[in-house]
Amino acid sequence: MINKNVHIELKPFLRWWGRELAFLIPPKIRSFFYTPKSAIILRVIDEKLTVSHEINGQENLLITILRDGSSTENLQNLLNNERFKNAIVILRLSNHDALNKTLNLPFAAKNTIEQVVNYELDRYTPFKAAQVYFATRLERIDTETAQLVVQLMLVPRKRLEMRYQDCKNLGITPQFADVENCPNDLQQLHSAYNLLPTHLQPKITNRSRRIIISLLSLLVISSLSCLILPIWLESQTIDNLQSQISKIEKDVKTVKNLQADMDTMREENQALINEKIVAPPVVAMLNEIATLMKDDSWLSYLQYSEGQLQLQGESPTASNLLADLEASDYFAKANFASPVTQDKASGMERFQISAEITKPEILGNSDVTTDATAESISESTNDTTVENATPEEVVTENGTPKEQSE
Repeated sequence: MINKNVHIELKPFLRWWGRELAFLIPPKIRSFFYTPKSAIILRVIDEKLTVSHEINGQENLLITILRDGSSTENLQNLLNNERFKNAIVILRLSNHDALNKTLNLPFAAKNTIEQVVNYELDRYTPFKAAQVYFATRLERIDTETAQLVVQLMLVPRKRLEMRYQDCKNLGITPQFADVENCPNDLQQLHSAYNLLPTHLQPKITNRSRRIIISLLSLLVISSLSCLILPIWLESQTIDNLQSQISKIEKDVKTVKNLQADMDTMREENQALINEKIVAPPVVAMLNEIATLMKDDSWLSYLQYSEGQLQLQGESPTASNLLADLEASDYFAKANFASPVTQDKASGMERFQISAEITKPEILGNSDVTTDATAESISESTNDTTVENATPEEVVTENGTPKEQSE
């Protein structure tokens, strides 16, 4: 089964990335920016102290002095040399002073190796945790058995403190303490172990690291400023525009209300115009009726309401009048509303005709046509006059027109 719990460690990745980038730089150029790390190796053998210098994996013996401090001045003059200025001081314990052992731990203890070893130290060694100083180093991970191969280094506390004091008496303060069988790699000091307890380790002021951290902090601040400043300026511009918009918002609402009122009035006017042009003017309709009526026919009753026309009167041949109305462009669906009767006194036919009013295409809504129609009506009717022809209902009785409201 594939383990889906992926843990990404940033520092090892950055170190690997830095090494890969450094590999691409030519050695001559890389030498200006990178100085190989070196170390002063101190070994206490019986009553003597040997001092060696290690650089690029090569170790050279510098001096051998007695532990009684008789040659302290010679040692200090040697170490004051400029090429040893940045060297790391390591106290390297012999196999007689320290022990090392390989342990196999479960993979689950990867992040708590120190705690696990401290808890079970008496099971791995004949010492208890209070009797020794110990350190661990992860050698490798055995994926087949899901175990950690860990190197355990330990030294009795009194023995380490005595060797440390010997170095202090000679004017040297060790920074690391390791074992001869498991020396630290100078190029991998980030993963190096140290048998020196915290209270014996010197406090190192890394000025270069502080400078780098300060420069990185300044770079981050500058980058954030470049990202945030334009956004802040844009927000200020938006706020100014928003304040200007809010000032004219009332005027905009007033204009919108006026526009809405104008649209409403326009719709009402259009509705009136549409209603007006649906049917022909009453004057034009009356003129058409007067034209269709012969001199031997006359009307006793006329009613016009909501597009419907009712005619009552007498005519020698009422069927001919019905045909004329049907053939006119002003009327449609003309028919007798009641049976035609014969007037015995006059010998004429009494009729009652109903018809629907239509509007001819040629009339439109021209005022000139309406005036011409009114003049024609005044000439074709002798005793019939129409006043105020705009109402929708007109009733004529006995040849005299008058207005009637239904």
